[in-house]
Amino acid sequence: MVKILVIEDEVEIRSNLIELLELEDYDVVGADNGVTGLIGAVEHTPDLIICDVMMPELDGYDVLQALRQDPKTLAIPFIFLTALADKGDIRRGMVLGADDYLTKPFARSDVLTAVETRLQKQAASKSRANHAQITALQQEIQKFRAGLDNNQADLFTDMRQHLKDAVVKLDIVTNILKTLPPGEQRERSIALVQNVCATEIKMLAKIPNFEYLLETTSA
Repeated sequence: MVKILVIEDEVEIRSNLIELLELEDYDVVGADNGVTGLIGAVEHTPDLIICDVMMPELDGYDVLQALRQDPKTLAIPFIFLTALADKGDIRRGMVLGADDYLTKPFARSDVLTAVETRLQKQAASKSRANHAQITALQQEIQKFRAGLDNNQADLFTDMRQHLKDAVVKLDIVTNILKTLPPGEQRERSIALVQNVCATEIKMLAKIPNFEYLLETTSA
């Protein structure tokens, strides 16, 4: 359920706003001044804030400025509620980061339209941010996979060359063995070749996808 924080020092206006929004199935939290409003914003992390401008202790401008300096509340949509219709006051609020203004006395339709518009824009913004994060993650995965493919290709190239060198050397040794007469020296040479082959096999067995390596080597 969407949660809305209403910060308004006038009891009747605050009660009317809360009732109006609750009838639209919003979860509404009320605050009677700017200080309790800031506490409520941090505690409840609402989806939207409606705040009066003229309040004791901490006015709406101070509340908005504090919210925009806190990473936890920085992006919460903020609607000013005011009896002031001066363009300078409206501009000041917009500069501080207000998203909209509602002028007292307000109509029910104006409140609901402002709330729905801000929530829709916030949802669209979150959707774009999520899409951007997913796209960035996909790109990182692709880079990682490309790196693995390149490393694997380099490994296969090195191992193909190693196998070719080993085959050439063993072929030379085999030809030499053929010229030796039967006896102890020949047996020692054969044992040496067998040890070399066993060592090569152990090394190659540790390589991932070795069967693929053999296929590409023999191709």
